[in-house]
Amino acid sequence: MVDDKGKNMKCLTFFLMLPETVKNRSKKSSKKGNSSSSSSKLPPVCYEIITLKTKKKKKMAADIFPRKKPANTNTTAVQQYHQQNLNNNNTIPAPNWQGLYPTIRERNAVMFNNDLMADVHFVVGPPGGTQRLPGHKYVLAVGSSVFHAMFYGELAEDKDEIRIPDVEPAAFLAMLKYIYCDEIDLAADTVLATLYAAKKYIVPHLARACVNFLETSLSAKNACVLLSQSCLFEEPDLTQRCWEVIDAQAELALKSEGFCDIDFQTLESILQRETLNAKEIVVFEAALNWAEVECQRQDLPVSIENKRKVLGKALYLIRIPTMALDDFANGAAQSGVLTLNETNDIFLWYTAAKKPELEFVSNARKGLVPQRCHRFQSCAYRSNQWRYRGRCDSIQFAVDKRVFIAGFGLYGSSCGSAEYSAKIELKRQGVILGQNLSKYFSDGSSNTFPVWFEYPVQIEPDTFYTASVILDGNELSYFGQEGMTEVQCGKVTVQFQCSSDSTNGTGVQGGQIPELIFYA
Repeated sequence: MVDDKGKNMKCLTFFLMLPETVKNRSKKSSKKGNSSSSSSKLPPVCYEIITLKTKKKKKMAADIFPRKKPANTNTTAVQQYHQQNLNNNNTIPAPNWQGLYPTIRERNAVMFNNDLMADVHFVVGPPGGTQRLPGHKYVLAVGSSVFHAMFYGELAEDKDEIRIPDVEPAAFLAMLKYIYCDEIDLAADTVLATLYAAKKYIVPHLARACVNFLETSLSAKNACVLLSQSCLFEEPDLTQRCWEVIDAQAELALKSEGFCDIDFQTLESILQRETLNAKEIVVFEAALNWAEVECQRQDLPVSIENKRKVLGKALYLIRIPTMALDDFANGAAQSGVLTLNETNDIFLWYTAAKKPELEFVSNARKGLVPQRCHRFQSCAYRSNQWRYRGRCDSIQFAVDKRVFIAGFGLYGSSCGSAEYSAKIELKRQGVILGQNLSKYFSDGSSNTFPVWFEYPVQIEPDTFYTASVILDGNELSYFGQEGMTEVQCGKVTVQFQCSSDSTNGTGVQGGQIPELIFYA
């Protein structure tokens, strides 16, 4: 029995092809007692089994993505048979089943998870959760160079059963379905495990599909965990997408449950991130939350001393001297994590002319610079326009790249200084994604004045969103004119169209909401 030596998802096993010339190997004698033997030449390659151990624990996707209900779809007879094979190892009772399927692809797909003509079986999953799955060496070897080396390489062993304890059965089945049926069937709760299997057995197109699935499912809630996993799986594109979300929606990401599940190395990389767009007190509180969970993982009592112990030198990556004085005095200074000397030195840093040396980083993070998309070519004002009496100004927009809307730029009074109350809102297909109620003061100029959401809102490409504002103010304001249907803002193209929610006259050609403020 061959033992595939992966251990609890913590290592990657690969068969590496080596360019060496291999002597001919004699075939085994047939079971019928034929004394003659013949030799066949094998390709001039051999392989070695190499296990790459990693320190990180592979996170299960069920902890990252919410489970979605499957859609009701009509399936063909072949697809219904595939679904039956997912649950049971079946054989075809009909003597001429080949005639039921017109293409080689369909006939090959019938063999998926089927004991008929199976010449190898896999015992997949950790002890206590294994599942025995049938396979066909030829089909597997065509779909994976690792399987080819395992079954037909120089060191191949003719065994009937192979144990794979480090791959989940559902993920292994998803990989087999791709190899047999040329179909990619991914689910939120198994996509990470499927990516692991695709990486281990070198099935690159399936791995790419898994990464694409993760990228489209990426949000502030799971970005930190996926950042850790993307480094484990060596997926730089996914890593970059994670950083984009974490930078723009840093406070949401730091407050998410997933942040507490990351490993120490990922924690350090986040804490030292220069472009993290968050208040430092939020970073500090997130680190303490992580430390509490880490104490539990290490079976340590949750105490101030142990929190500091598990944080180690990462504590000094928190830029405590850059906090607002109130945040430090009412938060970090009273947390108990800092020593008395550290607390005194930081207070002196705030107040003394001669500042003491600190182990903490004292330079503020650069954060992100917001971009502004201005959709009007000019603005104007006239008597009796633009007046606000609780009516809604609204416009629809779409982008060609993922961005994060931080707020809107709005016009102010055309009759001198004035204060406005603004309720801003962002919707997609009627669902509110973000809203905020705030006030802003205009100085009587034709400039725009920013109004911010509490947190930046993630905007996906090629989908129209509705930006709305309800202003309350006694004075008339400036309004935009000569509006553009398409605006190029840096590397992002923004398209505009009229919104049915607009009841105060705003449209593509003129009105309010002259600017979208976003991170990209």
